[in-house]
Amino acid sequence: MSDSLFTQLLDLACGAFLLAAVVVLWRRELAAIVRLFALQGLALGAIALLLGLHEDRWDLIVVAAGIGALRAGLLPYLIRRALAALVADREQGQARPYAHSEEVRETQPLVNVAASLLTAAALTLLAYAVARPLVELDPTPATRALPVGLAVVLIGFFVLVTRRRALAQVVGFLLLDNGITATAFLAASGVPLIVELGVSFDVLLAVLVLQLLTVRVREAFGTTDIDDLRELHD
Repeated sequence: MSDSLFTQLLDLACGAFLLAAVVVLWRRELAAIVRLFALQGLALGAIALLLGLHEDRWDLIVVAAGIGALRAGLLPYLIRRALAALVADREQGQARPYAHSEEVRETQPLVNVAASLLTAAALTLLAYAVARPLVELDPTPATRALPVGLAVVLIGFFVLVTRRRALAQVVGFLLLDNGITATAFLAASGVPLIVELGVSFDVLLAVLVLQLLTVRVREAFGTTDIDDLRELHD
């Protein structure tokens, strides 16, 4: 693979990776948010695959396949299954009017869509400013894309703290993890295979636990809205 083709494809994959995180802030339907997370997982796998092909490293190619299977396949499936369980439980119970729509979408996020998009733009600019000294140390195509990974880390944290639905917060946690993984790939040309396997197993276990907790919380309190749960505590 030529350097020019590698740079173009890497920029395209990084652009899709960042765009998916930004569009998550725009969409409110949880099903659409999960689809965007799956697309971001494909973009992350593409980043690892391109680095592996460019550097002739089979371990990165194996990691790319694992990332695609886990972050674009298994994790979105688990979240969709948890969402379907919440909806089925709501439909079987004595639901109040519009309760179904409240469970499948963010009706009242802490920050509205316009302010969220402006915040995403500001966080992206901050990521580029912070990463600039690191890029200047070794200006390769991969390191020049380093701010994208940092921007997704910041956006994922923003989603985590501003969304009210438990499943939306799970997606924010996963966006944060995707950003950290992308930063590791772009800054250090990937991580050892055993390290990536260990991290992926930890993320999978965390999602399984969060999925179980979300369903149990819905069964116990009738909602997955974090603010409502705080009111019950008070």
